[in-house]
Amino acid sequence: MGKARKPKAVKLIIGMLAKSQKLFDIAEEFFIKEFGPIDYKSLVISFGYTDYYKKEMGSPLKRKFISFKKPITPEKIAKIKLLTNSIEERLSADKKRRINIDPGYVSDSKLVLATTKDYFHRIYLNYGIYAEVTLKWRKSSFEPFEWTYPDYRSKVYIDILNSIRNNYMDHVRP
Repeated sequence: MGKARKPKAVKLIIGMLAKSQKLFDIAEEFFIKEFGPIDYKSLVISFGYTDYYKKEMGSPLKRKFISFKKPITPEKIAKIKLLTNSIEERLSADKKRRINIDPGYVSDSKLVLATTKDYFHRIYLNYGIYAEVTLKWRKSSFEPFEWTYPDYRSKVYIDILNSIRNNYMDHVRP
């Protein structure tokens, strides 16, 4: 019989989509107050993988990833998703989002994203939030699943997430 144990701490990441660098900056200020220092910021990347957000947020959209120095325990991701949803709402205009904020975490073996949408490959956490294992670690890089969104399959995103994982691993190794 297995014995229940506390989970290992993980690295909080946040992916943001917006048209304006100013919105990234505003969100980052809030995140620093809430989660502490940022230890990784990606370059701003053009986002052209889908038109899903175009009607609500306009175009062209840009993507940016950040991660935080202080680790979290995995169960906190549900409340963090609620918090990021409230930030999206606060930064909205005319009842339309101007920024999309996707929190998740990186561990030694996976990238997990938090979502409000249920589907066969998502596990309910709490507070109306689900978790999706979006990428798996295999040999020396993250790899997608059949359900992984096209942008998270891209070499650019995988390279960024590999860098974040390497940073995480440098801090958890004895």
